[in-house]
Amino acid sequence: MTTIAHNLHHVRERIATACAAAGRRVDEVTLLAVSKTHPAEAVRAAHAAGQRAFGENYIQEAVAKMAALADLPLQWHCIGPIQSNKTRLVAEHFDWAHTIDRLKIAERLSAQRPAHLAPLNVCIQVNIDGGATKSGVPPHEAAALAQAVAALPGLRLRGVMTIPEIATDSVASQAVHTATRALFDQIRQTLPCMDTLSMGMSADLAPAIAAGSTLVRVGAAIFGPRPRPAAGG
Repeated sequence: MTTIAHNLHHVRERIATACAAAGRRVDEVTLLAVSKTHPAEAVRAAHAAGQRAFGENYIQEAVAKMAALADLPLQWHCIGPIQSNKTRLVAEHFDWAHTIDRLKIAERLSAQRPAHLAPLNVCIQVNIDGGATKSGVPPHEAAALAQAVAALPGLRLRGVMTIPEIATDSVASQAVHTATRALFDQIRQTLPCMDTLSMGMSADLAPAIAAGSTLVRVGAAIFGPRPRPAAGG
C-alpha cells in the first residue's frame, strides 16, 4: 500500500468513527481530497486508492493538472477564491465551485458555462464566524445570495460552504458548525434543492460531521505537507 493509499484509509476510518459517534451513515459524508500544490502523480495515486473527488485552490495549476489526468474519471472542485478574470477557467473546467460569495461571480460563471456541460454545482461561501481573514458572505446576506444564484442558468445551487477560524477547543468548534447547520436548514426551507453542507477539514472533521456536514475537505492528512514553492517562484 502506498503512503497516499495508507493515509486515505486512515482518513476514511476517522470519517467512519465520527459518523458512528454522530449516529450517521458513513455514506452521508463525501471526502474531498484537497490536492492543491501536489503533483498530478499524487492525484493519480489517490485515484488508484479509490478517491474520485479532488479540491483545488489555484485555478491555473488545477487546469494544468486536469489536462495531465484527462484519462481518469475525476470530479474537480474549486475551493479557492474566484476572481473575475478566472471565472471562465472555472466555468469551463470544474464540476463544482464552493466559494461563491458575490452575485457578480455567479453571474459570470453562469454566462461562461459551456452549453454542452452539465450545470456547474455551486455552494455559497459564508463567513459564519466573522473571521477577519476569511472570505464569504455574512450570514444575514446568505439567503438572498442563494436565492439569486439558484435562479441563474448553467448553475446548480447545492448548498453552503464555510472555512471558520481555527477554534480554541472542540466545544467552540462544534458551536460554529452547529450555527452553519442552522443557517443551511433555514435557507433550505425556501430552497429545498440544497443538499450539500461543505464544512470541516482535518482538524475539525469530527465536530463538523456531528453538526451535519455532508462533505469534508482534507489535504495534508492524505498527501502530506504541501511542497515548498521553487526559489524565485
